[in-house]
Amino acid sequence: MSPNKWTIDIVEDDASFRHALERLLRASGFEVLTFASAEEFLQNSVPQLRRCLIIDLHLPGMSGFELFDRLTASAPPRPTIFMTAQDQDSLRERASRIPDSVYLRKPFVGSALLEAVHFLLKREGLDTENPKT
Repeated sequence: MSPNKWTIDIVEDDASFRHALERLLRASGFEVLTFASAEEFLQNSVPQLRRCLIIDLHLPGMSGFELFDRLTASAPPRPTIFMTAQDQDSLRERASRIPDSVYLRKPFVGSALLEAVHFLLKREGLDTENPKT
């Protein structure tokens, strides 16, 4: 994998939604790895190769926020998109306190996800016009 090619990790337990997100992001030029749970992500990911993380907040086992907290306990936070179908003020408030994060309520249109990814990567100083270079 080229060190400049963007990789997005998706942690989502709904298989059809996970595959839809993967297809959308791949069609937009991103390298994508998918995981059905936080535990699967922790067992199989290589964090230093990633650029952005998309996490469902309501996962079986470890929640999305628990995963994020575990990752940031041992490494600097990475750009993260939190998504949930169970929109609550407390979830939105917690996500709003996390730098370099976006909160999306399901269902959302694909363009909203792509805008969030580009927004976060631009904040990281990455060239969002040429994700494969």
